[in-house]
Amino acid sequence: MAFSGKAAVLTEAGKDVELIDISVADPAPDDVVIEVVASGVCHTDLTIKMQQGAGMKFPIILGHEGAGIVKAVGSNVTHLKPGDPVVIAYRAPCGNCPACRRGDPRHCYMALRPTTPIIRVGDDARCSQVLRCGTFSTTTVVNAKAAIKMPENMPLDKACLLACGVITGVGATMNTTTVWPGASVAVVGCGGVGLSVIQGAKIQGAKQIIGVDVNPTKLQWAKDFGATHIVNALDGDPVAAVRNLVADDWPGYEGGVDFAFEATGLMQCIEQAVRMVNYNGTAVNIGFPGKDAEVTLNVGNIDTGVYWNKVNLKVCHCGDALPSHDFPLLAQLYLEGRLNLDAMVTGYVKLDEVEHAFHTMETGNVIRSVIRL
Repeated sequence: MAFSGKAAVLTEAGKDVELIDISVADPAPDDVVIEVVASGVCHTDLTIKMQQGAGMKFPIILGHEGAGIVKAVGSNVTHLKPGDPVVIAYRAPCGNCPACRRGDPRHCYMALRPTTPIIRVGDDARCSQVLRCGTFSTTTVVNAKAAIKMPENMPLDKACLLACGVITGVGATMNTTTVWPGASVAVVGCGGVGLSVIQGAKIQGAKQIIGVDVNPTKLQWAKDFGATHIVNALDGDPVAAVRNLVADDWPGYEGGVDFAFEATGLMQCIEQAVRMVNYNGTAVNIGFPGKDAEVTLNVGNIDTGVYWNKVNLKVCHCGDALPSHDFPLLAQLYLEGRLNLDAMVTGYVKLDEVEHAFHTMETGNVIRSVIRL
């Protein structure tokens, strides 16, 4: 039996998003068909549009931050059944790469993808799915290990946020590096991912959480989500401001923060994060850089240089998540009131309003727009 639906797609380079009819066949043995209920509009989807498809074959179904209800399962699938609520993970460990074989699935080199095609009605063209997901669609298909079951009482229009922005930020504090109770933390860039870092640091028990941005609205968001201090980078040197705040909280101590997380993708901010940390501190690059982006780090400065300050520099991809473990954990934190997803949703849009959501993302103060299907 084929499953029909509609999807928001890029049909060719340079064109706006279009709504098309699609068809999905019965799932292959290791796949599941999902009726999408909600999908967050992530900046990565806009980036794929602006990069003319980013090398993917047209038509391209956008969306990778989705949640929905299982409609059908392949013959090999035993852990899911029709009717189960799930969040779709875009990085389900493959099980066969060197990292997986050595027991480190969080650093899987690859990711499982579905073999069941999504077909454009009319010409039978096979649709590409952004990050193997394609959640800007009423119906999608993914590898079964990428469908993570949710508690029955977890609202799916909030659960979808776990799939990308939230797990990236919270996971950076739990998995990429481990923020300890009483730690000092700086977060450079207080959009959706940065706010999730702030929430993760708070959950981990950080004593001092400093939000850094140039946008007063985002700085207020930082305070709302748990920052103990804020720094407007337009008011002076943000590195000095952060280090002074640490010194104020720790009299007689002139060092920086234990952890500095960069959530902008701007090379200047990576440099700043490195100079914000204390001796043996950790700076984490989260923001998605341009393909030609380069960063220059001072190694020898006696106060903030990489060598003398013994700086650890890490890169975070999707919170170094193991979705089968981390998504249910974050859902439980939400249900316990410890993870605020409600305030992360700035507004709701329909499937035919993706371009409007992109425009709002570029021009307004938005944490997340969520598509309700």
